[in-house]
Amino acid sequence: MNFKKEWDLEMALAVLENKTVDSKIWAEAVEWLLLYGPPHIKELLGQASSMATGEYFPELQPTGYTDDGEPLYNLQTIAESLGITQEEAAQKLAEKEIKQGVRHLFDESEGNKVH
Repeated sequence: MNFKKEWDLEMALAVLENKTVDSKIWAEAVEWLLLYGPPHIKELLGQASSMATGEYFPELQPTGYTDDGEPLYNLQTIAESLGITQEEAAQKLAEKEIKQGVRHLFDESEGNKVH
């Protein structure tokens, strides 16, 4: 089934409000909202995600941004932060691309560089 069609806004928000929901389901709801939710919710979750990344993975700094303003990170740095190989990180992102129908892997030349 298509990830976008697995959820809707009402379902995802209900999961976020539930204090006893399984963490994997909660994470999927957040992931869906980040990708397909209304702009104001995407913005709030994006800010929270950036804060959490900065706190728990301070070595992860954007190397650039997409034209839509999404941060781009170095794949090797992501892999090192997660304690996996670069190949494993690329595989996980490729699987997400297939599941979500959203591009996650970019070539260095595609982003707007951070100076």
